[in-house]
Amino acid sequence: MTSSTLFTDAMALTSAGDGVYHGVLNEHWTIGPKVHGGAMLALCANAARTGFGEPGVEPIAVSGSFLWAPDPGSMEVVTTVRKRGRRVSLIDVELRQGDRTALRAAITLGTPEHHVQPLLSVNPVVPLMTPEPPPGLEPIGPGHKMADIVHLAHGCDIRPSLTTFDPRPDGGMPVIEYWVRPKGVAPDVLFALLCGDVSAPVTFGVNRFGWAPTVQLTAYLRALPADGWLRVMCTATQIGQDWFDEDHVVVDCEGRIIVQTRQLAMVPALPS
Repeated sequence: MTSSTLFTDAMALTSAGDGVYHGVLNEHWTIGPKVHGGAMLALCANAARTGFGEPGVEPIAVSGSFLWAPDPGSMEVVTTVRKRGRRVSLIDVELRQGDRTALRAAITLGTPEHHVQPLLSVNPVVPLMTPEPPPGLEPIGPGHKMADIVHLAHGCDIRPSLTTFDPRPDGGMPVIEYWVRPKGVAPDVLFALLCGDVSAPVTFGVNRFGWAPTVQLTAYLRALPADGWLRVMCTATQIGQDWFDEDHVVVDCEGRIIVQTRQLAMVPALPS
């Protein structure tokens, strides 16, 4: 039997009582051989939201520290309520595989803004990216140069603008562009959180390729996504010799900022 490729199935949880949940992230939610960090973060956010159990409450801030990279398979998600407030609640979450903790997350629950105009907004995505992918932009799939690495493409339609990965002629920071949506379902809050970690490393822009493990990632949920493509723009402030930061802005088809993320990761080693 083939494992499900639906994102909603990847986020499914079974309660084991006392704030503990069981889930599965299969081979379709991996980058190379390892489980995708954004998928793990989304699963933790779902456990926090499920355990809290109040309608309309969402993970408005998620801060995760990655301890090691698990293989696809069964996961145990353990939640601990730290604060239950009127507007803001705090949940600690650990994602475990076997006897090892792979991810520790602090999750802030609240009500995101939806269909209200911000007092002030600087949206870098809308001037550069159209609501739908440009004609001819190839999805990751059989024959695509990224298909052997980005297995998320089994469950998502992912269309990267490959020209934005290249080093810029002026030596500036790369600004990587993606159009993404889940297959078979509408994008939701959890999928938008995953998209906050969907890009290839910005280190491609300085010709550093290979595994760039995330050490810490913080995501903000600003609004609920409309049904359609999500536009993802990825850039950075500084790529060091050992460490780099990476920012994602996720915008829906209506032009609203849905998710913002920043992560600290390790620069891939030079090939030997």
